[in-house]
Amino acid sequence: MAARKGKRSAAKARATPSRSAKARTKKPRASKRAAAPSSAPPVQVARIAKGKKPLYFSDPAIDKLLWMTLTLMEELSVTRDRLDAVERLLDRKRVLRRADVEGYVPDPKAQLERNARRGAYVDRMMRAAQAEIAETTASGNSKVDDEALAAVSS
Repeated sequence: MAARKGKRSAAKARATPSRSAKARTKKPRASKRAAAPSSAPPVQVARIAKGKKPLYFSDPAIDKLLWMTLTLMEELSVTRDRLDAVERLLDRKRVLRRADVEGYVPDPKAQLERNARRGAYVDRMMRAAQAEIAETTASGNSKVDDEALAAVSS
């Protein structure tokens, strides 16, 4: 029986062409006809999102915190990269050592400029929360205020 099985597989192997033989006998596929160029102007996609912002959490306040945090992360990442580049360039050109940056104390004018820049930054970060507060107080919803005070007080 084993001999018979061997003869069958040998015959089958002769009948089936090898992989390289298959590759030689394949016919090339007919190429699809290229579409003629259209005279219509290209489609312009709007860059403004339409509809409501997606909610990822059941509480919209948590979503606002998420967006505020992501914005903060983005700002901080860019600032760190730029600061690193400036420090490396100054150190490489021997203009300023990194230790000088660490020990810097701003003069009063520079401190005022920093305070103004920091205030604008905090305003940008808190824009969503401030809009929510303005919306709540405009509707005269003092119950929400009382509940918030009670929650913080306890």
